[in-house]
Amino acid sequence: MRNTLEILAEVVAAGPGVTAREISSALGLPRATTYRLLNQLVAEEYLVRMPDLSGFALGTRAARLSAPVNPPLSTAARAVVSRLRSRTRWGVHLASYTTGNVVILDPDPDHPPSPAHLLAAHPHASALGKLLLAEAPTSQNRPQKLTRFTEHTLAGLSALRTDLDSVTRSGLATQRGELHPERGCLAVGVRSPTDSSLIAGLALSGPAHRMAEPQVELVNLLREHATQLGPLLA
Repeated sequence: MRNTLEILAEVVAAGPGVTAREISSALGLPRATTYRLLNQLVAEEYLVRMPDLSGFALGTRAARLSAPVNPPLSTAARAVVSRLRSRTRWGVHLASYTTGNVVILDPDPDHPPSPAHLLAAHPHASALGKLLLAEAPTSQNRPQKLTRFTEHTLAGLSALRTDLDSVTRSGLATQRGELHPERGCLAVGVRSPTDSSLIAGLALSGPAHRMAEPQVELVNLLREHATQLGPLLA
């Protein structure tokens, strides 16, 4: 039991993508023991394997061990999100940035978002994450290493800076097959009406090929509902 808890603690400390070899070395455990315990934790959903199978991250059951840090979404805010869902066939997700990470407050039940640990740990690969990164005051707040999930994932820091500059200018973030090859996303910020600070993100998810040139009407619809959410989330 103690070794199992130490492995969970090491994954938390090292972050998503830590490998079995790195865990074994950090804890001084035999590799055979480490692999056996990791497989058990994956089977019980305390850990998950990264999409490229190179390492591990916290799973859904591990997430339940910590208390939620975001307050429940108000009825009025849920109504705004539901109204947007009724006006589009795409998935609609509302995320909070109050913790400094991407935290999904209201996932679309008909179009499940990417796993929470991937959105939080790899903001460069999602539209909601790019909104948060574009708001960072300096490059020191941005990732120094970009994990590639598909051939479309941003490959370097220069490409990331260019993408984030575009987000800053337009207020619209896009993701085209960068986390999953067939899925894409559009996202706009939800801002406080008092100081215009970024407090949340509202996203539409759908086929990746539809993100290259999204319909103006669709983007305007997304912005309209994000504006309505501002005073309800501030």
